Amino acid sequence: MNYYPICLNIDYKKVVIVGGGHVARQKLQSLLPTKAQVVIVSPTIVSEIQAYIEQGVATWHEKAFEASDLDGAALIFAVTNNEEVNDAVEQATQHWQLLSRADAKGHVDFINPAVVRRGEFMLTVSTSGASPSLTRKVKEDLAEVYDESYADYVTFLKEARLDLLEKSLDREVKKQALQALLTPEVLSWIRQGDTEKCQQFLQQLVQEEKTL
Repeated sequence: MNYYPICLNIDYKKVVIVGGGHVARQKLQSLLPTKAQVVIVSPTIVSEIQAYIEQGVATWHEKAFEASDLDGAALIFAVTNNEEVNDAVEQATQHWQLLSRADAKGHVDFINPAVVRRGEFMLTVSTSGASPSLTRKVKEDLAEVYDESYADYVTFLKEARLDLLEKSLDREVKKQALQALLTPEVLSWIRQGDTEKCQQFLQQLVQEEKTL
């Protein structure tokens, strides 16, 4: 299966997770960085999900699944260990809703890649279900190479880009300045916590380009 990669904005959209076990917990945790309105539908839930419910990051409907539970949902996860329930979720899913089944049976609209998050910097890995072991290994490798400092690095690059866009400079000058910020020295300064040096370097680039 050749999946189409996409990043979805699901802020304030309803996401339904049918199931209350550890797979449901994983799906819930993957949604936490967003502002999705997550609803858990299950007679029982594991303690980790209960903790999130108490924090108010999701809503729990303590009941067996019914088709009406999917009303208004943008994304749907069928993650129970009961094939009949997962089938019922699939049958109740409307054509405009996206469904993921953890048991990989029946119809599946999307799968979740492995994700390495560093603030707004996000790396995803998938073998389209062919080798979860390889997916995990590559994720671990990426997490080691792209450490937590990349969150601050990307934040700096974002702010620098916005700053440059506001300046009355030639488009090519802006492009070259942004490219120069990808030098390893800038990341090194970020890791050292020396953001002032990063800003000085940016201003130096702009001044040099102005004088050319």
